[in-house]
Amino acid sequence: MYIGAIADDLTGATDLALMLSRGGMSVLQVVGVPAADTDFGAVDAVVVSLKSRTIPAKDAVSQSISAADILLKAGAQQIFFKYCSTFDSTDEGNIGPVTEALMKRIGVTRTIACPAFPVNKRTVYKGYLFVGDQLLSESPMRDHPLTPMRDANLVRVLERQTGIPVSLISHDIVRQGASATEQALDAMTGIAVIDAISDDDLYLIGKAVRSLKLVTGGSGIALGLPGNFISDTATRETKVTVPAGHAVVLAGSCSAATRKQIAYAQQSGMPSLQIKPDAIFTGAITVAEAVEFAIRHQQQPSLIYSSDAPEGVISAQAQFGREQAGEIVENFLASVARELAKLGFNRFLVAGGETSGAVVSALDVKTLEIGPEIAPGVPWTRSETAAGPLALALKSGNFGDETMFVTAWELLG
Repeated sequence: MYIGAIADDLTGATDLALMLSRGGMSVLQVVGVPAADTDFGAVDAVVVSLKSRTIPAKDAVSQSISAADILLKAGAQQIFFKYCSTFDSTDEGNIGPVTEALMKRIGVTRTIACPAFPVNKRTVYKGYLFVGDQLLSESPMRDHPLTPMRDANLVRVLERQTGIPVSLISHDIVRQGASATEQALDAMTGIAVIDAISDDDLYLIGKAVRSLKLVTGGSGIALGLPGNFISDTATRETKVTVPAGHAVVLAGSCSAATRKQIAYAQQSGMPSLQIKPDAIFTGAITVAEAVEFAIRHQQQPSLIYSSDAPEGVISAQAQFGREQAGEIVENFLASVARELAKLGFNRFLVAGGETSGAVVSALDVKTLEIGPEIAPGVPWTRSETAAGPLALALKSGNFGDETMFVTAWELLG
């Protein structure tokens, strides 16, 4: 094993696995901390997907260290801590604390932080993270229900999360090439936030970090990593085939992108059912009713969603609490998925990292094979479960164009 990756949520893990696969690597994605005696087989990379983005920092550290220990024992030459390209975190963590703990466990004094993913319009310049033309702090991420991002300066963000030095390797250095970037890394200690505004930058940075035992960032940085270990970096041709069955979209993300995808699907005639935390709590909507809705429309993909505008999210959080409001919806959608899988539904497109984690847990998914790319960072995957083989697309809330919920099914065999 060359790369052992630890992702802080499920969709991010799938995103990373896709990027490494596109770079020619054989990849296995594992859900949850693997057992100590897990046999990963002869793969180039293993991606462990945790659900640690918004849990208490000490728990995120514990899970991440456990995963790292198993990956290192299995022979991983480089550990990759993967988090979201919008740097989803709070002043309490979890990016800084996990990075610091991994550095200590691996025994290194330096690493990088590079969340840039230019193809999805996430770039870092002068240490500031941009979403499209907007600073992160002026984008819809400012009002994220779990990790509101009010500061776009990643050096400052990390300084508030960790006690180790945080510095910047600016684009002026990156554009001088991999050698100059590597020299800048060698001259520093702690965490270096690295500017990247294009895929070319990410390829250069990938080469520059070839000797680092620990890399942290978004999936974009994986563009330049496979070539450090393998000579054939041609994209692996993959496909996902499952028996005939029914399809459903389960959307728990409240991101602007997901809300646009919902609107497009509805305008395209996709049957849809909105659920809200208060309706679930009072019993105004039940799992059985949502399942019956999907069955009634099983001749085509249908949409069951909790996504709401920011004011609706704020209202629900005020009523139930920030974490509880999300958990109510996640558990509901996960239960719907479990029941539908028993009834012949074997194609699931899930929007939202937390929702995806809950659904995969409910379906008892252990490993995921990476299939064709629906959109940057979003592949179809295949998993063998007790209910039979399933096709799963696990989408980070902000990823994909507005047509995704309608067009994704065309890629399935």
